[in-house]
Amino acid sequence: MNGVGLGLRWEFIDELLARDAKAEIDFLEVSPENYMQRGGYYPNALSRARDLYPILTHGLTMSLGGTDPLDDAYLRELAVFVREIGSPHHSDHLCFGSADGKILHDLLPIRFTNEGVGRVADRVRRAQDALGVPMAVENISFYLHPGKREMGEAEFIARLCDRADCGLMLDVNNAYVNSVNFGFDVDEWMRTVPLERVVQMHIAGHDWFDEGEGGKLIVDTHGADVCDPVLDLLGRVLRRTGPVPVLLERDQAIPALETLLAEVATIKRVWVEATAAATKIAV
Repeated sequence: MNGVGLGLRWEFIDELLARDAKAEIDFLEVSPENYMQRGGYYPNALSRARDLYPILTHGLTMSLGGTDPLDDAYLRELAVFVREIGSPHHSDHLCFGSADGKILHDLLPIRFTNEGVGRVADRVRRAQDALGVPMAVENISFYLHPGKREMGEAEFIARLCDRADCGLMLDVNNAYVNSVNFGFDVDEWMRTVPLERVVQMHIAGHDWFDEGEGGKLIVDTHGADVCDPVLDLLGRVLRRTGPVPVLLERDQAIPALETLLAEVATIKRVWVEATAAATKIAV
């Protein structure tokens, strides 16, 4: 599975299934939590989508960075879903999203510590064993550092992926957003994370918000078109990774399907040009 795909959203699923977009979309991505324990229309629509497109799975609630035990019942159900959908790997976020058994409905940052590397790596390995497919962790956007850091995010990701022997779901927009808000060189960040472990990338749009007193904050909203600096960064990274699946995410202010397909086409042009000029990374 390769090329440029689109995150499947209920806002356009019927229209997508009613047309032939296989020449425009190389694959779809779904979040299993939106389909598990549902009956009727939603699993039926997903089954039709699976007949038309390859599908990758991307989770929302595993809370790999949390301290609550991983939910065995959730992992068993997720393993069945991933197997039936045929996804070659499963990804989830490098964050915590639950505490004391309560889902927080947010992707919250974790401390970048030596202890955290080992603890999260153990959770990733356990998830891989339970699911029966390789896991990939996704870098998130965040807006504060929770407590004292012992290393930067990029080093933490590199050490974690090595310790867990897992893949990296590289969110290009998240890296760009963090680099702007925290004032670091995103290309240097990309030289530190293990690009040789990238199994998939995400790309999305963001928005700017006024913090007052002339301050601005860039927020990963998934509610705007992908901007040129992020597309340029995607091209630079693809020249190093070579061809990997790239997914367009859109979760807010979702435009007409035709508009989304036009943006997929723009991303695909970047993908084709960059992968043709790629230089393989030495592992």
